[in-house]
Amino acid sequence: MKAFLIVLDSVGIGAAPDAAAYGDTGSNTLAHIGQAAGGLHLPTLQALGLGNIPTLLPNGLPIPGVAPAPRSMGGYGAMQERSKGKDTTTGHWEMAGLLMEKGFHLFPHDAPSFPAPLIAEFERRTGRKVIGNKAASGIAIIEELGPQQIREGVWIVYTSADSVFQIAAHEEVIPLTELYEGCRIARELCNPYVVGRVIARPYLGTPGAFRRTENRHDYSYPLPEPTLLDRLSASGIRTITVGKLDDIFAGSGITESFHVENNPDAEQHLLELADRADSFFCFANLIDFDMLYGHRRDAIGYGSALERTDLFLSRLLPKLSPADLLMITADHGNDPTFKGTDHTREFVPLVTSGPGQRNKSLGIRDGFYDIAQTVSAFFNLPPSSRGISFL
Repeated sequence: MKAFLIVLDSVGIGAAPDAAAYGDTGSNTLAHIGQAAGGLHLPTLQALGLGNIPTLLPNGLPIPGVAPAPRSMGGYGAMQERSKGKDTTTGHWEMAGLLMEKGFHLFPHDAPSFPAPLIAEFERRTGRKVIGNKAASGIAIIEELGPQQIREGVWIVYTSADSVFQIAAHEEVIPLTELYEGCRIARELCNPYVVGRVIARPYLGTPGAFRRTENRHDYSYPLPEPTLLDRLSASGIRTITVGKLDDIFAGSGITESFHVENNPDAEQHLLELADRADSFFCFANLIDFDMLYGHRRDAIGYGSALERTDLFLSRLLPKLSPADLLMITADHGNDPTFKGTDHTREFVPLVTSGPGQRNKSLGIRDGFYDIAQTVSAFFNLPPSSRGISFL
């Protein structure tokens, strides 16, 4: 008996009711990508009911190329986030049963973004100076400050619309071991500010041809309470993460982890896990949608990536037994046609396959933590404190 939760990072499906508070009124990642691409070819997700979801939403927009299925192969619905924020950590933690009512601390966009005492202590403890200290797109700030970073051996430190303290360094100037140690120091210093993530952003190349590497690591704020992963592992149920989730949950409650930083590697691990005979819960994140296309405002590339993942899903589904549960959702939006380069506060889609899920409307779920409650019910655990199972 297996349960798979696959998060299509940033694949939102329409502005949430509170989107105006985040400046995101009018965002709709899936619909706008479909419009930009002249239609999406997602036959597997369409058969599961993805095209049916907009009919459930207030002011829902159809997804061009993905029509409603008259009789879907799976369950379909949407989820509204209840935690404050629209970032990776908040979304994944809520799926695992947590509620961040106050949200993480956000820093101002204009320089200097970070408080002077924080930067001064970071410089003192790492022995290197800081440049940047503002909100920026990761690629843009490396292009802007990379040459200076190489010349002077300093840290590029920047934030975004999320609660993040990001540290970029050229791998041939500052070794990865030193970058990671700098991140651990920053994580300690950022805890009193309730910062969601400290992120190592290593890169290589020369001016005009810089590229970020896959040696990124995220250092998460300490978990405020046990999560679904902790409850499962304490009950003797194997928990497996694929992607960056070992970082997001700081390894807590995780039995086995496959840390990868791209969709193809994550999808290959998922196919191999589906062939295994043991029982487990697998929590996976497919990062490319957000990292390579959402933040870079590449709607066409985003659409192509969705179509490649749909093909992967057509290979995954036949490997699952009728008793296995598959849940596909997202952690937030990142509409590549919207203003700026940041995440968008959106409903997220929910499509499922497994026991009792065929041709089933799951409605609009009030909180991502319905996922945690559903997984608890699937593995016959006592109910958790939040959420309603959709089994």
